[in-house]
Amino acid sequence: MEKYLSVTTLTKYLKMKFDKDPYLERVYLTGQVSNFRKRPTHQYFSLKDDRAVIQATIWSGVYQRLGFDLEEGMKINVVGRVQVYEPSGSYSIIIEKAEPDGVGALAIQFEQLKKKLAEEGLFQERFKQSLPQFSKKIGVVTSRSGAVIQDIITTVSRRFPGVEIVLYPTKVQGEGAAEEIARNITRANERDDLDVLIIGRGGGSIEDLWAFNEEIVVRAIFESRLPIISSVGHETDVTLADFVADKRAATPTAAAELATPVTKLDLLTYLQNQEKRMTTAVKHTLSKKQEALRILSQSVIFRQPERLYDGYLQRLDQLQLRLKQGLNAELVRNQQKVQEQVHRLEQLSPTIKIQRYQDRIQQLKKLLRSQMAVTYDAKVAEVKRLSEALLMLDTSRIVARGYAIVKKGEVVVASAKDLKENDQVSLLMRDGQVELEVRNVKTKEI
Repeated sequence: MEKYLSVTTLTKYLKMKFDKDPYLERVYLTGQVSNFRKRPTHQYFSLKDDRAVIQATIWSGVYQRLGFDLEEGMKINVVGRVQVYEPSGSYSIIIEKAEPDGVGALAIQFEQLKKKLAEEGLFQERFKQSLPQFSKKIGVVTSRSGAVIQDIITTVSRRFPGVEIVLYPTKVQGEGAAEEIARNITRANERDDLDVLIIGRGGGSIEDLWAFNEEIVVRAIFESRLPIISSVGHETDVTLADFVADKRAATPTAAAELATPVTKLDLLTYLQNQEKRMTTAVKHTLSKKQEALRILSQSVIFRQPERLYDGYLQRLDQLQLRLKQGLNAELVRNQQKVQEQVHRLEQLSPTIKIQRYQDRIQQLKKLLRSQMAVTYDAKVAEVKRLSEALLMLDTSRIVARGYAIVKKGEVVVASAKDLKENDQVSLLMRDGQVELEVRNVKTKEI
């Protein structure tokens, strides 16, 4: 028996092998999403190709950072690690990163939101407002320290020095940027002295410009009373803010030109050159920072902190499901018990018993009256019958009609055969009694 392992021991050994295998620590897979049903927390589904299937898990925090929704049948590329789940002895891949195959996650999110808002009509030309020909006061929603506001101030001051610029300092990228942009658009609309509003920021990656693709910003622009010029990123950059704005400008300079009368053309060339230089510098700096971030992210402390609680998260999901099922079953049992007890109490209720006895008494009363009537009628009929029989036997009534009764001694003579010659008989008549002696007896056949 010492040769034999327990299932637990074998599973723990396999899990240890999986955990220590460097090839399974970071796995790159491509496959098709299968058996996907979106859950409120962690996501469990399958990745498959034409010959094999593997179970996959994405923890809630990782799924929220994907930036797009998984769909049944979608082909995705994932990075993760393979692990064995001891209670069931199954293996799966824990996904740490995922993106649609051939298309970026943000691009998918961009197209999904664009389609939704277009169906609502937010991008239709009939909703767009005309820009004022001469603006006296221009509102600008952008960063205080960015080059956008400086470009606008410079352009406006050279083209139309009398125009006043009102800046709404705004965070234009990162967490909370979209909410701040929408809030400042609303603030600008509360003023009565602004003629037009410019929103925007400099160039950057799609991640940097993403705040202008958020639904809250798009709806704030659509609901604006003021005409809005969108100037986000470079000319090749397209955001949802550009689709909904009343005018789209390729650069902040172009936005300032749209908001003010047209003048010197050479200023536009200069600002375009400056923009290109700035774009190159920003891209170079961003590339260096991204490389540094990539190197740091490969550090052990950042790679797999989730391994400390992977099994617990899955176990927690299973326990929550069992708890919910147990509570529902217990609730059903208790409801049934309550219904049974209520039914029993209703059956044992004194009121019901009293009513039942009262109904029984009424039935018995009716039955008694019925039986008494039947018995009474029967007795009356019997008395009548007996009375008539007695009357028939009353000798006084017989002799009263002219008949006589013959008695021999104390016995009534009913037949001539009962007499013989010389017998002494008494003849009872209506008004007296006669003593006779039999002389002759004659009988006849009846």
